[in-house]
Amino acid sequence: MASLLSFHKYILEKIHDPATSDLLILARGLGLRRVICTLMRIYDSPQNLVLLFNATPEEETAIGEELGIMGCRKPGLRVVGYETPSKDRQILYKQGGVISVTSRILVVDMLQSDIPTELITGLLVLHAERVNALVLEAFIVRLFREKNKQGFVKAFTDQPEHITSGLSPLKNIMKELQLRIVHIYPRFHDNIKKSLERRRADVVELSQPLTELMQDIHAAIIQCMNITLSDLKRSNTTLDLDDLNVDNAYFRSFEVVVRRQLDPVWHKVGPKTKQLINDLGTLRRLLYYLLTYDALQYHAYLETLIAANSISHSGNQKQHQPPWMLSDAAAIIFSAAKRRCYLLTQPIKKVQKAIVDLTEDDDAWAALDEAEGNISTAIVSNNRGESSDKAKARVFRPSWLPDGMEPVLEELPKWSLMQDVLLEIEGETIRQESLRAKPLAKIGAGPPPTNTTLIMTSSTRTCQLLTEFLSAVSEDPSAPRGAQGHTMMLRKLKLYLWWKGKLAEQKASGKAPIAFMGLPNEERARDVYGFEGNTNGRAPGSGVSEALKKKDQEVAKRQQSRRRVRGGAPAVATGRDGATAATVKPVPLVIPKAEPREFTLKEMQKEADGFVQFWESQGPSGSSLLNAGQDAMNLNSSTSEFDVLNLIDLESEEFTAEFDDAYGLLASEQTVLVRAYSDDSDDRMLDEVKPTYIVMCEPDMDFVRRVEVYKNSNPGIAVRVYHMVYSNSCEEHKYLAGVRKEKDAFQKLIKERSNMVITLTEDRREATANDAIIKTISTRMAGGRREINQEPSRVIVDMREFRSTLPSLLHAANLLVIPATLTVGDYILTPDICVERKSLSDLISSFNSGRLYTQCELMSQHYKYPVLLIEFEEDKAFTLDTVAEIKSYAKASNKYPAKKNQPSGPSDPQSNFTSPILQSKIVLLSITFPRLRVIWSSSPYATSDIFSDLKANNAEPDPVKAIAIGADEDVDAGKGMNAAAEEVLRAIPGVGKEGNVKKVMARVKSIRELCDLKEPELKSLLGVEGGKKCYEFLHKGEQ
Repeated sequence: MASLLSFHKYILEKIHDPATSDLLILARGLGLRRVICTLMRIYDSPQNLVLLFNATPEEETAIGEELGIMGCRKPGLRVVGYETPSKDRQILYKQGGVISVTSRILVVDMLQSDIPTELITGLLVLHAERVNALVLEAFIVRLFREKNKQGFVKAFTDQPEHITSGLSPLKNIMKELQLRIVHIYPRFHDNIKKSLERRRADVVELSQPLTELMQDIHAAIIQCMNITLSDLKRSNTTLDLDDLNVDNAYFRSFEVVVRRQLDPVWHKVGPKTKQLINDLGTLRRLLYYLLTYDALQYHAYLETLIAANSISHSGNQKQHQPPWMLSDAAAIIFSAAKRRCYLLTQPIKKVQKAIVDLTEDDDAWAALDEAEGNISTAIVSNNRGESSDKAKARVFRPSWLPDGMEPVLEELPKWSLMQDVLLEIEGETIRQESLRAKPLAKIGAGPPPTNTTLIMTSSTRTCQLLTEFLSAVSEDPSAPRGAQGHTMMLRKLKLYLWWKGKLAEQKASGKAPIAFMGLPNEERARDVYGFEGNTNGRAPGSGVSEALKKKDQEVAKRQQSRRRVRGGAPAVATGRDGATAATVKPVPLVIPKAEPREFTLKEMQKEADGFVQFWESQGPSGSSLLNAGQDAMNLNSSTSEFDVLNLIDLESEEFTAEFDDAYGLLASEQTVLVRAYSDDSDDRMLDEVKPTYIVMCEPDMDFVRRVEVYKNSNPGIAVRVYHMVYSNSCEEHKYLAGVRKEKDAFQKLIKERSNMVITLTEDRREATANDAIIKTISTRMAGGRREINQEPSRVIVDMREFRSTLPSLLHAANLLVIPATLTVGDYILTPDICVERKSLSDLISSFNSGRLYTQCELMSQHYKYPVLLIEFEEDKAFTLDTVAEIKSYAKASNKYPAKKNQPSGPSDPQSNFTSPILQSKIVLLSITFPRLRVIWSSSPYATSDIFSDLKANNAEPDPVKAIAIGADEDVDAGKGMNAAAEEVLRAIPGVGKEGNVKKVMARVKSIRELCDLKEPELKSLLGVEGGKKCYEFLHKGEQ
């Protein structure tokens, strides 16, 4: 366990007192999780009951591991999830200690009194920046304060940028959490500044210029972004769009902010504005991919964009294309990206293979070796009187390369810089090992450093690409600077040419196109490879705990995230000069600059057709290469015949066995860890690996602070950090803009705290015999006589409705919320009024699946006034014109197939989701059920007011009767049932749609017992038809 720094202790002294409730706002990267875990360790006792909520599953796992390292193992952090039954939760609460629970489960347990609220010691709330009046966390605090005035509430956040929008955002958060004290600790806080600047790491700043072609592409993309922003402002002059600038457009949150401002008028926004917003996201990704993708993948991504925006789903030419793609700057982007990969000196044609006499032709023998895969050692012999230097400089042209194509294969500038840095680290490591033989004074406590080199990147994709480059360098250590990854790029070019030819074949045969190897689609690129990606990638190294390895294996299930450079691959080429990374200036590759011209889809197709003709002209060798390319594109096939990307399946048993056998065998100075930036788990990784050399491929403000904390926590380690950044690029501008945004956010928070008005909350009053609620029953009785009703006003809410924000608002409106498992309806307001609430998206899916018809039928059967409530979102337009923007993922029924002349399917916005069709369905529903009332609500706040009006002058509902309705009149049905098992039963044929769920739950005790029933028993329970369907479903495929 890393020691606490002085500012950590200072913060804990301020907030550890259980008699106070606080909000802590700490700058990212300064160890917020360490502070939270230390606080939980202080409170860990069987006499205390401390609840942690609003944490993600990954955070729960990490916090539990951290507490285990601290010594809190009996019992430590216990996690309450959906699989934990109600009785087990009650026992767990009574045992005390520190418990992590989801907000939804905690709300239900508090309302049902399954948890002793008055015995709770305190609440720990994570991600306080997300708290508002609509979330469940505010609901939990209100329920907690009703019965417990002594317990504490401590909230934490490290996202100050999210607490600066709106009117008094800090005051609103403190109001909902009922807090009066806030602690703000930015990086420039005096205590933090003194603590971190006491010992500083040795930082080597490396500013790497872009190549000439990359500079052209970068400038053209920035120009396209400026044009798009100008068009967006010009199209929406009535909105406050002052923050629309290129600096803010570097961040992923930019599109969310713009969409949030346009949401109230989104139905009035034209297609041009919507296209411009999407274009901003595309251009932002192009900027990021320019600095992280290799040249071939970037060119393939651009070609995919051109094809996607030129051809519609039906195969026709699109009428409206993105405006930026028609500009001169876009032509520069496409042409420069192509020239980074290859140059076409003449059109690609069919080539007849000449018969070569190999008896006396040394060049031909070398060409044969090169065709067999020995391209890295194929050097032209000096038979033509060339000098030895020229002969060594010439490399054979691969036989699979079409005539007229000159490969350029420009490498990313940081690749050569990375190799120089690793060479310098190797030399420094050797020098330090020679000094270790001499006696050294004891500098600080703790284990010695491992000399492991840690390379940090922005995404797992960059981890994979960088590891591949380092492996290629180890294969050819004598390659000149700027061409060290030439072998790797040739393999990628071979795959790219196969992909281009395959595209033409697929189009000619009318089949769907295939994606380029390793190229993500646009939606996945937003989540996985965006700027703020928080996925992990780790190469195995010495000193990593089992918990950290286990976490990385879980993350690797979603993405390839871990690589190892074996045998000290980065420390090759020892015969080179001794220049270090700080002094060597990279030599850019000189490429002839051509005039920009429009890069159209026809040109791409013509080029692809030429590739197909070339492959066909190669005869059997061309077919074998095509088959090898097919094997490479298949991730499940073996890559021994076509080792294109050196794929590693992290989930395979072979890789797991190899990892376990070789783990820890390599010396620390021979191990290079390549890892992507993550969250606070990077602090644990640094403390366990204890690297001496850290290479930051991309700048990251959070990780810089983590290194500062790591250095001051381990004063005996001489940490050296290599900070690499592309000069005059979006990478540098984004880093500086992020620092500036955080500083401005902290300054706004400090200013708001200085003049903030403290909110005084009034205690909730409960109905008693002395304080009766007077309600008018009827004005016709004795001239307006009033009767005294001793029952509080209450609403019965279905368990599944606690996913929404409405129950919290009903409780805030002084209504008693009673959770129950309801068969009919979502909200029971009175004995006669039952409400089925539908959001707009849920309404569409319910219509498509037919579920809404069954729900209305049950409500009309059991209640006098069935109500269908259609609720809109608060910040969205109160109109059905927004229906066209909603996608439905419900499986449509084939009972009434669409006509042939009418398009259908979710991809067509005019198919089933236009407002006239939705209105006609609502009309048909009203005709079918005459007693059904349809209520339109503009927001959850309006729904709360509507419910209060509907309950006026009416009797209160009975929870026991409401649960029994629809449950075969069994009063005890629905009590203590497993909600997850009930959902499974509803999905089984013969049980769910036939309304036999409660009957089955009353007869059998578990799903296993239902599966063990014989067919006659199922028929007697569910009927002949229902029992047959259920039996065939459960036993299908059995012998």
